[in-house]
Amino acid sequence: MPGWTIAIRGSLLGAAALLSACSTTSDPSRLALGYAGGSDGDPRISRYYGSVIDQGREIPAIQPDLVEQRNIRQVVDFETKEPAGTIVVDPKNHFLYLVMEDGKAMRYGVGVGKAGYAFSGTATIARKASWPGWTPTANMIRRDPERYGPHARGVSGGLKNPLGARAMYLYRNGRDTLYRVHGTNEPWTIGQSVSSGCIRMVNQDVIDLEQRTPVGTRVVVLDGSETPGSV
Repeated sequence: MPGWTIAIRGSLLGAAALLSACSTTSDPSRLALGYAGGSDGDPRISRYYGSVIDQGREIPAIQPDLVEQRNIRQVVDFETKEPAGTIVVDPKNHFLYLVMEDGKAMRYGVGVGKAGYAFSGTATIARKASWPGWTPTANMIRRDPERYGPHARGVSGGLKNPLGARAMYLYRNGRDTLYRVHGTNEPWTIGQSVSSGCIRMVNQDVIDLEQRTPVGTRVVVLDGSETPGSV
């Protein structure tokens, strides 16, 4: 694994513009929709995804029908050569694993935007932010001025911010990869491939992960041809 390199598909310029767009504006009306295959009645939903007060902000509970069984935070069997404490991101299958001892890992469901498929290899969490701010790039505004133009001056951290409650910034050799693991105010996108963003988690899960992972944590992002058990 140490010999891995970061793979950027397409031109460097295009990939950089894509990666820097690790977020998307939300449509709060979707919170009321849900989708088939939820986990109504699973006691873990209220335990893990109920309302949370975090740094003075109330994160709303997630409706049970928005949480599929496979995406509930859970400890799973996970064979890997990576040491405990490593994060392994599997964009293809929409999972993020935090490696534990004895062949186990904490598994989280994630949503993956286009930028989440444009990067693979190893990196390090160089910094973390609670309730980070977000500003769309000039390229995003040119591409979709109606959607992103109103946010040109930036969006302060908070419940309406597309980066959610936490963001973890990945660096390699001291340089920002522009790849992020972050929260989301769109819980229905977990387990899905979405239009933009890197790796998004529901706010309750990204808070849990951030508390377990110090700055300096090694992150391995699979490239789609690899399986979690091969790393």
